Amino acid sequence: MTSQAEVKENIQQAKEHALMQYQNTDGHFSLVRNFRLADLVTIMNGFCGSFSILSSARYLITNDKVHLWAALTYPLAGLIFDFFDGRVARWRNSASLLGQELDSLADLISFGVAPAVLAFVIGFQTWLDTVVLACFICCGLARLARFNATVALIPKNQAGKSQYFEGLPIPSTLCLVGLLAFWTQKGWIEAEHGVPWGILTLWESKTGSGD
Repeated sequence: MTSQAEVKENIQQAKEHALMQYQNTDGHFSLVRNFRLADLVTIMNGFCGSFSILSSARYLITNDKVHLWAALTYPLAGLIFDFFDGRVARWRNSASLLGQELDSLADLISFGVAPAVLAFVIGFQTWLDTVVLACFICCGLARLARFNATVALIPKNQAGKSQYFEGLPIPSTLCLVGLLAFWTQKGWIEAEHGVPWGILTLWESKTGSGD
């Protein structure tokens, strides 16, 4: 019991220390001045995810596959930034609570929202499809929230990296993006030959909610 209480106390002290560095900053642009190099790398991950979503929207407007291929490519670029941000933080010895939160939010955009929007754009557009895609995003949201809540309890090596990872990392959703890219290459998208297996009806409904 004593050791668990000490661990919780140390975690609380670390969080309070991390928050105080932003609360006690004088002057203008304090948020920008508190950014570290690793935080900027993480933001580029979020930028790639955001650009993927906007490229998907532009494809819907123009029906130009150049924008669809861009939307499929940007999450991969986000993965590269996600790979390097932790290494930059350990190299610079500048890991922070802000960086941890930024990482989760950027991952949710690049590997949660962006793949779901891509799936919708390519052809998963029925009512049930949108429910499944919304649940897909929420699963990623819950996964990242749990990671943030438990990461302090996971043992670290000498470099400060977690010795193991609980659950399935959210960047694994790039497997879905890879499948969608294959379908796009084959023309198995809504604007061309349609998605494989077409529309399956689970129950009859005038509103199409069973499709």
